[in-house]
Amino acid sequence: MILHGYFRSTASWRVRIALGLKGIAVEQRFHHLRKGDQRSPDYLAVNPQGLLPALVLDDGRVLTQSLAIIEYLDELVPSPALLPKEPVDRATVRGLAQIIACDVHPVQNLKILDRVRALGGADAAAQWARTTIVEGLDAFEAIIAKLPGPFCFGEQPSLADIALVPQLGNARRFGVDVQWQRIMEAEQSCLQIEAFRSAAPEQQPDSDI
Repeated sequence: MILHGYFRSTASWRVRIALGLKGIAVEQRFHHLRKGDQRSPDYLAVNPQGLLPALVLDDGRVLTQSLAIIEYLDELVPSPALLPKEPVDRATVRGLAQIIACDVHPVQNLKILDRVRALGGADAAAQWARTTIVEGLDAFEAIIAKLPGPFCFGEQPSLADIALVPQLGNARRFGVDVQWQRIMEAEQSCLQIEAFRSAAPEQQPDSDI
């Protein structure tokens, strides 16, 4: 399999974590988002949406969207499971992941911030990002505060943790003061696991950190 990604892409980061947890080795190909590599004709032939990541399977079929890719990997290699068994619990974990992947990250990603910057300048774009992240993480904290730990949902990392950890990296990059108690507990539990540590941006071959 081939993973198309970028070291700073939080969506790519999620997939790298899942691959590590599942023990799946892939070839990585890198596309520099700030240089616009994702809009090259060659990459658009892989993913017409021009977004990262994309996972090319051994038979040539292409999967896009990080959560869909991760659920495919979870079905391909069932252990360790990234979703609970009970339907309500599974929906809870999926809902947590979607807070990040659907309602926070897309609203403060590079494409949106470039548009805000063009309308209001760099300070407006930075404030937009911080406000979006804080609002999302406030809600995330309120939900997981009622759930068993030390991870977002129980004693094993799940899809929710895979979404959370990269978003916290993004939050810090924008100067957000990360002080949510349960969120920090979940992050610290994740960072005890090699799959989370090795997926970090600074550990990637294309990193310029």
